[in-house]
Amino acid sequence: MTAPAVPQQDLGATTVAVRDGWDPAVERRARASQSFWTAVVGVPAIFSVLRLGVEAGGELQTTLLLVANVGPVNLLAGFLTTAARLLSTGLVAVFALGAVLRVSVERMPPTVRRPLFVRWADLTPAWFVLASFLTALVTWQLLYLPLLLPAFVAAFQLTPARLHEHVVPRTLIVVALLGGYGWLLAPTLVDAWQQRELLVLALLVAPPLLALAVTGPLPGAVIRPLASVTEAAVLAMLVWAALPVITTPVLPLTVTTVESSPGVTEDVRGHVVTVDDVNMVLLQERGGVRYVPVDDVRAQVLCPSEEELPRHRLRIRDYHVEDSLLEGLGRRVRPVHRTDAACRAVR
Repeated sequence: MTAPAVPQQDLGATTVAVRDGWDPAVERRARASQSFWTAVVGVPAIFSVLRLGVEAGGELQTTLLLVANVGPVNLLAGFLTTAARLLSTGLVAVFALGAVLRVSVERMPPTVRRPLFVRWADLTPAWFVLASFLTALVTWQLLYLPLLLPAFVAAFQLTPARLHEHVVPRTLIVVALLGGYGWLLAPTLVDAWQQRELLVLALLVAPPLLALAVTGPLPGAVIRPLASVTEAAVLAMLVWAALPVITTPVLPLTVTTVESSPGVTEDVRGHVVTVDDVNMVLLQERGGVRYVPVDDVRAQVLCPSEEELPRHRLRIRDYHVEDSLLEGLGRRVRPVHRTDAACRAVR
C-alpha cells in the first residue's frame, strides 16, 4: 500500500519550518505571553503618568512640577491603594472567562483557533492566578466580594462533582456551604431589604447560586461570538473603571491656613507638592499652583475626598460594605476621626 501523497506546498512549508527551527505554535504562544505580560507591566506605568497629567489639570508646566516632586514610591503607593483593585478585576475576569472558554474549546476540532483569553490562561502559572484572586480578596469592597465565588469556581473549574463522588454527600456539602454563607450575611440581607437596597441584595445573593453552574462547557456555536463579546466587554469595563482611578489624586488633600496679611487668615484647599525652607508649594483643588511662604502657614489639616464618603448604611459583621478587608482592618486599628470643620468650611 502506498502512502498518501503530500501536497507540494505543504511539504515545502513543513521543510522550511523544520530546517529553520520555526514552530508556528511556539511563536503564537510567545506572542500571547508577550502581550499578556506587556499589559500587566505597562498598564500600571501608563496609569501613573496619566494620573499626574489629570491631577495637573492638563497643564504642561504643572505636570512637570509634579513629575519632579512625586517620586516613584509615591506613584507605586498610590497605584497599589487605588488601581490594584482595577488590575485584579481585569485579571480575575480574564482567568475566569479563559478557563470556561478553554474547557469548551477542548471539545472542538483542533483546527479551531483558541480565543485570546484561553491562550493567556494557558500561559499563566497557577500561583499568579491565585495571587490575583488574593489581591482581589483584600482590595475589593466587601459589597463585590461575592462575585469572586463564581469567578474562582470558573477559573479553577471547581464543579460540584469534584466535592464528592456520591450525590447525597455532595448535596449536603453544597447545602452546608450555602447555609454558612447565608448565616454570615443574614443581618446584612435583612437590613438591605428594609432599606430597599435591591442592587445590594442582588450582589450578595446571586453570585453563590451562579457559582453552581458557571464552569461550562459551553455549546460550540456560541464560543466564537461569546469570546469576541467578552473580550470587548472586559476592555470596556476596564476603561470605565479606569476613569475614577486616573482622576484619584496622588497627593493627600489638605486645608492650609495661611496668614495673608497681619491678623487676616485664609484657608487654601489643595495638595501639598513640596516644602522647602522658603515656600510650601500647593496644588490648589480648583486649579493653579500657589507658593506660600512657610512663615505664613498657621495650621494644616488632612481632609477626606468626596469619593471616600460612604453611600450605603450597611455593614457585614461590623465591616462597612464599601470598605475592603484591608480598609476594614485598618479602621479597627485606628478608627476614623471626625472630619475637621475647616474641611467642610471651604467646600
